Amino acid sequence: GEPLAETYDHLYAILTSLEVIKQYLKGQQATVLSDQFLFYSQKFPSLRVAPNVMVIFDVKLGGRDNYKIWQEGQTPVVIFEMTYPGTKGVDQDFKKGLYEQLGVKEYWLFDPRGEWIKDKLQGYRLRGKNYELITDGRSEPLKLRLEVEDKLIGFYREDTGEKLLIPDELREALNQEIVARQEAEKRAEELESLLSRYRDRFGELPEN
Repeated sequence: GEPLAETYDHLYAILTSLEVIKQYLKGQQATVLSDQFLFYSQKFPSLRVAPNVMVIFDVKLGGRDNYKIWQEGQTPVVIFEMTYPGTKGVDQDFKKGLYEQLGVKEYWLFDPRGEWIKDKLQGYRLRGKNYELITDGRSEPLKLRLEVEDKLIGFYREDTGEKLLIPDELREALNQEIVARQEAEKRAEELESLLSRYRDRFGELPEN
């Protein structure tokens, strides 16, 4: 009964992060879920949270209505929460402590408006049983470098440095590719027309 996100900025950050990571992990034995209930205690099956974006490896591909750790056999590896002042306490205290106990390897907080996180992005990496602040901007499990890009998280491959494009950027890149192909076809047609006129006037081009 609660909204998916507090503002459009938070919603857009959730949806773009979800789609970018899903495309990046396509073909791998992994699933990426968004704002679906994560049930974490078989003994107390009503206990649940709904991470904005969570990544789980070594599980059956595809979406789920919810995720029960004891049924799937795997804990989420990386979790992202798009945070704002109203959820600061829950995100920074309760969820951080919960994810730490569950063994979630990385926990990222993104504040798209910079309302309480100065640099907007703050991550924690599990070392032993405790979280340590991430200072290198890297997601080790995802093998990605994360950067703040206005009100979104920018994801970059560590192996190539290539940016993972969000849907709008993919659409623009596709449009540019289509225009470039059309221009190349037009130039080829113009060249063929020029060669045809040459042949009509002077005959075939001499062979080397």
